[in-house]
Amino acid sequence: MMRTIAATLVAAAISFPATTANSAKDELGFVRVKPGEEEWKNPFGTGVEVATIHGDPSKPGIYVLRIKWPKGIMSAPHMHNEDRHVVVLSGKWYTGTGETLDQTKAVPLEKGAYMLHPAGAVHWDGTREEEAIIQIIGYGPSSTKRINEGGPNFVKE
Repeated sequence: MMRTIAATLVAAAISFPATTANSAKDELGFVRVKPGEEEWKNPFGTGVEVATIHGDPSKPGIYVLRIKWPKGIMSAPHMHNEDRHVVVLSGKWYTGTGETLDQTKAVPLEKGAYMLHPAGAVHWDGTREEEAIIQIIGYGPSSTKRINEGGPNFVKE
């Protein structure tokens, strides 16, 4: 089943605060975010949630996002203008490259795995049998370009 969503993950993350509410700086400038302190937002109505851990993806500088993917949802093919470093924090996350979402070619990445999304490289990603949480680190300003501008942002199994 296809669902059209109004914005991309990065566009939604841009509207979030620069850091989570529970991540105040200490007197030396250190910020600590413990598991469960993330401030999750569900901007798409699909269950995909985004937490901005640090920075602001719409502005120059480093940003850190966490994305919580419910089981059985994939992003449509898209690209970003900046390199993005992705680490799987939990679950199994599936990734693929190219302008056609072909789940038979998806590469599974489990907890602890790392993937570089090179700037301008077309990819798609998501989950199958279980939820996954990923962390994305990039240098803004960030942008996302969908390959099929008129199509959906997400595909749900």
